[in-house]
Amino acid sequence: MTTHAPDRFGPLPRRITRTVEIGGVKVGGGAPVVVQSMTNTDTSDVASTAKQIGELWRAGSELVRVTVNTAEAADAIPRIVERLAMMGISVPIIGDFHYNGHQLLAGAPACAEALGKYRINPGNVGFGKKKDTQFAQLIEFACRYDKPVRIGANWGSLDQTLAARLMDENAQRAAPWDAGRVMREALILSALESAQRAVELGLPAERIILSAKVSGVQELVAVYRDLAARSDFALHLGLTEAGIGSKGIVASSAALGVLLQEGVGDTIRISLTPEPGASRTQEVIVAQELLQTMGLRAFTPMVTACPGCGRTTSEFFQELAKVVQAHVRSKMPEWKISHPGAENMTLAVMGCVVNGPGESRHANIGISLPGTGEAPSAPVFVDGEKSVTLRGDNIAQEFVALIDEYVETHYRAAMPD
Repeated sequence: MTTHAPDRFGPLPRRITRTVEIGGVKVGGGAPVVVQSMTNTDTSDVASTAKQIGELWRAGSELVRVTVNTAEAADAIPRIVERLAMMGISVPIIGDFHYNGHQLLAGAPACAEALGKYRINPGNVGFGKKKDTQFAQLIEFACRYDKPVRIGANWGSLDQTLAARLMDENAQRAAPWDAGRVMREALILSALESAQRAVELGLPAERIILSAKVSGVQELVAVYRDLAARSDFALHLGLTEAGIGSKGIVASSAALGVLLQEGVGDTIRISLTPEPGASRTQEVIVAQELLQTMGLRAFTPMVTACPGCGRTTSEFFQELAKVVQAHVRSKMPEWKISHPGAENMTLAVMGCVVNGPGESRHANIGISLPGTGEAPSAPVFVDGEKSVTLRGDNIAQEFVALIDEYVETHYRAAMPD
């Protein structure tokens, strides 16, 4: 007997969660998945931090987190927000607090007011008898200034008292869990119990986002499946310390892709270690491309490009694909305002006659470049129909001009009367 897979295409329906509003940005409650990033500047350096926030915002980050670890950093927050406003940038800034957040907010009420959200790690908010008091003080500030809070547990800074309690309980089980399961349960309970305590202290559940981060793909999937099943809080996804280069991209995409496909996740961050001297914005681009390739959001026109083979000994198709991708990404901030919808456009840059014409027909605009031994001509297809054949030394410029013309004719926003 032959069995067939269910006839379902696309991700599962989004998990139903509470809606959290962060400086005008909605997270959860069916809102689109939000892209978040974090600066790596010294927050007390107002100019460099504001500059990097601007770069992340222009790349598409909708929330930006900054470290608030010293009195100088806390004092800098209002000035950073003011500088961003002068630059025409309005993006919620999230304060990342560890160890001394209660003291910093008490000493800098302007910081508490200027931030869009507070991030609290229950594993290091305080230790021993001070933990509950210091956590309560942070929640009090959130209530006073009407701020949402992310309660973010992390296996690198797990609440050791909670972990010890669970290990003791586990030892009493008839069939004890393995150490990994106990660790996952500790992470989940750290987030859930802290959220419940925050609600008891007066913070509305609609102002709470949870996260429980680990650095292993399978562990992350297991933790968030469980966390999602046991609460209706909005969830922030991220593989902590994902790594550098392709490893970090692949690991984050594998973990978050599974969860997003299952309808879990309301805001994401790709925690990449930047290459030396590289822009911090790569993590934003990866997050956007993950969401867009999964069909969850659209940020910029996507380019389908030939990988190359023995039929494509010329590198021209590679160069053209790079030019096209860079062009549409650079134009998107302008198109987003003047040509809304252009982010949904699909483009194809193909290298030979085998799949070139077919892939080009599937795109809004596609070009099939000549492979080795093929006639030196490049047919261009627009919405499935052959439009023109390009030849000569200016193919790149002419193809980019055709893209701009398509955007102009198909997406220009209607002018008000």
